[in-house]
Amino acid sequence: MTAPTSALPAEHTPGTDPERWPDIVTLPRVSRARTAVAERIVRRALGRLPLRVRLAGQGDIGLGGPLMDIRDPDAFFRRIGAGGLIGFGESYMAGEWDAPDLVAVLTVLADNAADLVPRPLQRLRGIWHLRRPAAQMNTPEGSRDNISHHYDLSNELFALFLDETLSYSSAVFRGFPAAHDLLPAAQHRKIDRLLDAAGVTDGTRLLEIGTGWGELAIRAAARGARVTTVTLSAEQRELARARIREAGFEDRVEVRLSDYRQVTGDYDAIVSVEMIEAVGEEFWPVYFQTLDRLLAPGGRIALQAITMPDDRLRASRSTYTWIHKYIFPGGLLPSTEAVERITTGHTRLRTTQRIRFGAHYAETLRLWRERFTERTAEVDALGFDAVFRRMWTFYLAYSEAGFRSGYLDVQQLLLTREETA
Repeated sequence: MTAPTSALPAEHTPGTDPERWPDIVTLPRVSRARTAVAERIVRRALGRLPLRVRLAGQGDIGLGGPLMDIRDPDAFFRRIGAGGLIGFGESYMAGEWDAPDLVAVLTVLADNAADLVPRPLQRLRGIWHLRRPAAQMNTPEGSRDNISHHYDLSNELFALFLDETLSYSSAVFRGFPAAHDLLPAAQHRKIDRLLDAAGVTDGTRLLEIGTGWGELAIRAAARGARVTTVTLSAEQRELARARIREAGFEDRVEVRLSDYRQVTGDYDAIVSVEMIEAVGEEFWPVYFQTLDRLLAPGGRIALQAITMPDDRLRASRSTYTWIHKYIFPGGLLPSTEAVERITTGHTRLRTTQRIRFGAHYAETLRLWRERFTERTAEVDALGFDAVFRRMWTFYLAYSEAGFRSGYLDVQQLLLTREETA
């Protein structure tokens, strides 16, 4: 059965490519009873929140606040009944609900994430939450596929909304609100803080795990470091090598298409920016053991990591989410406590410095989201359709809301080895 569109304005009609978007074009099969239970739970949850939820033809619910406009309530509740939060995101992609201020609505939901479902019913979460597919496990082969799904979309797409440094991680600003023209300096500030923490200077043998598009490697080489940087994205490697060559550092930087587990050698410093999120919980011990193995005596490791509360990690660690399905297959955010458990239990590494700056990530994401929205025509010209644009808008807004609510944080960690006598 196809999604009903009669209640939706034409501009909200989803794309018509059933091969590309099978679960958006077609409503899921789900029993009436399950849909009814989902509707009752969701209505109850939304009714207690500081939102104004407009249900087309059925009146408003909520305590008042940012508007959430549910244009097709039947499809909205049906999708949630079939897929829980995956259905919630898919309903947005299909244009069945919208919001004038999407971040504000999602921030309210993130603020109340732990209590949206009554506690007695939380024990039944397995009914709605799917298990992660085995194919998304971060084995060496699986990791390559997972990374390619996101980072090999199109270098041109990322260039549309990132700044000239092509840095796809949180910047560090001097103050708020920030403007897009401040992003390059803010990204360099972030990079420099990591390189300073790792002690990167002239002659340092530096390993970077997760190349991105090469800006950190370029900045480290400018200090005189010898850089080995590894990535699983063929698209990123190609552009990173070109940028490094253009900057004049081809003789100091080697960009390898390689899994972190395959790296050998000794390095005075190791830096990794927002890569641990793609490692997968089952491989966190291997990841940190690899860092321990590769670090030369007296060396330092500087990591930038997105984190979530430990109780939420424990509750959701095996859940298959909208983010897994559409954005980052195989990903999982660690908690501060999880990092400490793994490093203490499996390595000689210890955290000696920790800096949190979640508000800076919210601001970074706002700038990316606004630029992405401004460049709709250019996104279309690259061959990405309206459903993709709604998906990407939801992803950026969803992430920004996580940091604005405090549900998510970002940290820079300095790890050193606890040497034995």
